[in-house]
Amino acid sequence: MSICLQLLLLSYLMMTGCRRDSGAELARLDTSGALPMRDINDVLRDHDDELMAIPGVVGVYVGLMADEKTLCLKVMAARKTPELERKAPKSLEGYPVIVEETGIIRPMTGK
Repeated sequence: MSICLQLLLLSYLMMTGCRRDSGAELARLDTSGALPMRDINDVLRDHDDELMAIPGVVGVYVGLMADEKTLCLKVMAARKTPELERKAPKSLEGYPVIVEETGIIRPMTGK
């Protein structure tokens, strides 16, 4: 991931804050595989807190599937574990959710 993308993501995360929920909200997430009905950015905005509440998740963003055409939601994990994969939804409101291992994300220090 490029430095610019990391900085943009970090800025977004810092601006939106992180609310830690019990994870009960995840129960209402769509895993039916239905076709998307809403803009993917609205879906991310409405579910980012629930995704960030999953232990081990360090960020979320709108990305592309391997075909480089299909929009998806990307969940960045410090370490991709079977437990994290079980807790993350497979789709949200018709958009695929992909878990990727990114390692720990730290802010850059100015020099």
